[in-house]
Amino acid sequence: MSTERRITGWAALLGGLLSLVMVGLYFVYSGPPPSANVLSRNLITLATFTVFLVFAVGLGRLLRDPNGDAGLGGDLAVTALRAYITVTLVAASLEVGTSLQYPDGHLDPTVDGPLAAGMVLLHGPIARVLVAVFLLALAAAPTAQQYISRRVLRGGVVLALVNLALVPSLFFGMDAADFYAANGWGAVASIGAVNVIWFAALGRSILRTPRRPPALV
Repeated sequence: MSTERRITGWAALLGGLLSLVMVGLYFVYSGPPPSANVLSRNLITLATFTVFLVFAVGLGRLLRDPNGDAGLGGDLAVTALRAYITVTLVAASLEVGTSLQYPDGHLDPTVDGPLAAGMVLLHGPIARVLVAVFLLALAAAPTAQQYISRRVLRGGVVLALVNLALVPSLFFGMDAADFYAANGWGAVASIGAVNVIWFAALGRSILRTPRRPPALV
């Protein structure tokens, strides 16, 4: 197994594991969390998505054929993944901004204040679309099956459809207690956790799937 493939697989796996800690910190407090909690979980977010950036770059290199072409599907998958990473880091910056401005912890940065409203599309529908495009394009990439099992790619297509089904949540308000709200626990938190766990599954598949020869056309 090549060094690039090992780094790519382990980056996705490590990012997924770090995400479990990050997501868990969002559910520690039922009310506004102390600033220490907000800063800690976003520091982990920064580390997690830096690792996912390594995954994105490595995946882009793996998907290239001998001529250096990843195909439309491969290029689109990597572009969507990089955009998702960027969007998430911007949203994390907005979240931390609230806690830095109001360090006494009387505001919940995910639901209170104008910055919370600014994060709604970033954490919600925009993220859902980018993840869906990533997973669908990855399944269509000509060289993806050389490194990722067909079962994992098919599962990614199902997950992409679930993400797309949550995009209209932007019409359902901002009550985080509602499953289908734009910042709801289902349309954002739960599906977000499933997505990053699936990234870990992609990494595991990259590490374990025997490399297949390219399909003949």
